[in-house]
Amino acid sequence: MDSSSAVLFTLVAVFSLLDGSAGEIPPKPAGGVTIVPPVQPDGGPQAYPEAGKSNLPVFTMDYLRIQIPFEITLWVLLASFAKIGFNVYHKITVWVPETCLLISIGLIVGGIMHSVHEEPPAVLSSNVFFLYMLPPIVLDSGYFLPTRPFFENVGTVLWFAVVGTLWNSIGIGMSLFAICQIEAFGLQDLNLQENLLFATIISAVDPVAVLSVFEDVSVNEQLYIVVFGECLFNDAVTVVLYNMFSFVADMPVVEPVDVFLGVARFFVVGLGGMGFGILFGFVAAFTTRFTSKVREIEPLFIFMYSYLAYLVAELFAISSIMAIVTCALTMKYYVEENVSQRSCTTIRHVVKMLGSMSETLIFFFLGVVTITTDHEWNWAYILFTLLFAFVWRGLGVLVLTQIINPFRTIPFNMKDQFGLAYGGLRGAISFALAFTLPDTIGRKPLFVTATIVIILFTVFVQGISIRPLIEFINVRRTNRNLDTINVEIHCRLMEHTIAGIEDLCGQWSHFYWKDKFMKFNNRILRRILIRDSRAESSIVALYKKLELQNYEPIIRKFLAADLRNMHNILSKNMYKIRQRVRRNSLAALFVLPLFHLFHTEHRSTLKIHCTATELDQFHISSPPKIGNSILFHHHSVRWDFILLFFFFFLSHKRPSNHYLYCVYVGLLAVRRQC
Repeated sequence: MDSSSAVLFTLVAVFSLLDGSAGEIPPKPAGGVTIVPPVQPDGGPQAYPEAGKSNLPVFTMDYLRIQIPFEITLWVLLASFAKIGFNVYHKITVWVPETCLLISIGLIVGGIMHSVHEEPPAVLSSNVFFLYMLPPIVLDSGYFLPTRPFFENVGTVLWFAVVGTLWNSIGIGMSLFAICQIEAFGLQDLNLQENLLFATIISAVDPVAVLSVFEDVSVNEQLYIVVFGECLFNDAVTVVLYNMFSFVADMPVVEPVDVFLGVARFFVVGLGGMGFGILFGFVAAFTTRFTSKVREIEPLFIFMYSYLAYLVAELFAISSIMAIVTCALTMKYYVEENVSQRSCTTIRHVVKMLGSMSETLIFFFLGVVTITTDHEWNWAYILFTLLFAFVWRGLGVLVLTQIINPFRTIPFNMKDQFGLAYGGLRGAISFALAFTLPDTIGRKPLFVTATIVIILFTVFVQGISIRPLIEFINVRRTNRNLDTINVEIHCRLMEHTIAGIEDLCGQWSHFYWKDKFMKFNNRILRRILIRDSRAESSIVALYKKLELQNYEPIIRKFLAADLRNMHNILSKNMYKIRQRVRRNSLAALFVLPLFHLFHTEHRSTLKIHCTATELDQFHISSPPKIGNSILFHHHSVRWDFILLFFFFFLSHKRPSNHYLYCVYVGLLAVRRQC
């Protein structure tokens, strides 16, 4: 008898014994009291009552135990399959935004659920949205915010985000309250506080579709970053106003002192959120100084500290969005220099995945709820809401731009202002805030219906028409050919020069404050927060980034055999010599620059099957020289060799002159590449 037969025989024997022994042991109740067997009336022997005889079930189901995680997983998978389907045929998403397609799929699913009388999923409660779905969206936006363009336009961004949101909220709220006084519309029960609360909800812009269009058509950097930053900080301002007006809506009488307290709370909440975000960002950076031996937990600190900043801000009732945004900006600047490249890649992918999935689910549920929810329809209120939202957005951009343009180096023209005004789409934040309105609001169904209508109108009408309109009016585009290391060096040189001139003249601008912060950062913050404060400079990191951008489209066209031949190419350059020569020897100080000097004059022929254009792009690209006076005026290799030997001799005789030799070698390398 083999082992499997023996195991089967043993199981059968055990179950037979268990089955035969049923009823022999008196049962005991849960309380532990022994059951006394009843006495037979005729004096017969006592007997225990027969217990219910049941066999071991072979197959069971317990759906209630796994219902919630099971349905959540199915909804996430359905939304993910929808995104995959949209991108299989890419031409659809070029002209129709992805948000429109997600809402359309949600409408179809909602129609099916409504036809079979199925209740919509109760996932968009206030706690679920604010504690689980909103943080990934904001973290994604804050972590991938273009840092350098943002701080160059931070004044304009905050101007439109703060003042523009107040402008829209107050303007739309007062206008809607005015039409509510007309008896024919039947809206006399809506007071000013409720109208301001609703106006705040529909003032939250979410131009996801507009940003993708702007990126595809390469609009100018100033317009893109202002729309991006306004969307991000507008959400923070909207949530703060939403909480304030929700509290005010329950007050029977609003006194003047409450207005001043509301203004003070607005600034306390915003600045407090920024303080908490910076604090947790610094703590995260300091923690990652000591993770060099445990690289696998580095991404965990990023997500936990950012989420902890959000929760602590919610604990103290301050702006949690500002907290997580500033925490993400701080961590991106410092933490990425401490963690490994694999951890950095993991962080970027997971942040993007969580943010995209949360936003996808919100738009998906928007379509479902549109069909399955009972609506209160009022033509006058809904149509005037659309009109006032469009008018106040346009007037706000026009007025605020005229105020901010004199303070800008590159002012916004009328085409840029049209892009700002027409890009004010409503989306996930507006829907979630309307859906989570408290039940104490008497006309909540009307507010939800009006919010859904304005979201559908802006997403479908403005989102689909934004691309042809931007291309028709010919908005200023960005010149991507200027993304070279030479241009970047000259731009940073001019910024540093302007900061020095402003210091002499006694004028302070963002160039001055940026220069002061960089000095403070290099002297104090980097030494505390970064493991190796001597990390490569930003110009070196930018050089690597630009070179990767230049090589990536060419490398993708290579065949597998071409990539295998890369070893022959790399064996002829200076990396092979670096492996053979000790870096701390005097020979390395002289041989490597000398090899680089002659290597640039006699480049090896690349034996790769690619076109001549691709071959030219493979080399380090740089713009034409401005005259013939970049860095030096030496016209021959001979003078380079003589000066190289001279600086080498000085550094050998006196070690204090070693930095002169290093500076010359660096400048020589840049000149030879130019």
